[in-house]
Amino acid sequence: MSSEAEKSEQAAAAGAGDTGEPTIFDKIIAKQIPADIIYEDEEALAFRDINPQAPVHFLVIPKHRNGLTQLSKATEANEQVLGHLLLVAGRVAKQEGCTRGFRVVINDGPDGCQSVYHVHLHVMGGRKLNWPPG
Repeated sequence: MSSEAEKSEQAAAAGAGDTGEPTIFDKIIAKQIPADIIYEDEEALAFRDINPQAPVHFLVIPKHRNGLTQLSKATEANEQVLGHLLLVAGRVAKQEGCTRGFRVVINDGPDGCQSVYHVHLHVMGGRKLNWPPG
């Protein structure tokens, strides 16, 4: 099992999800934990992944979680922020030099390998990515 899969299982076993407790991403937004921030606006934050899986690997997160812990729990009320996160992903991918393409991944739940229950987009590029992803 990969370390990310292990983290996901640990998070599920610990009851991660809609606990209301601040996530590591909430702490990054509050500048309580340092991160290599590459984009920020009123709604979104993008920062480099600390365990990159490609030459370019960053995360895009909503700055206001508002209960949006998993994509599978999104509602129509989340439509605007989810669209904004995708636009930010594309804009920052270009900024980071991914001119030939990139991949956007949203992990959802234990089987989707989600380890932080604050919806987030992984954006990877900078090389030819394999398919299927695994």
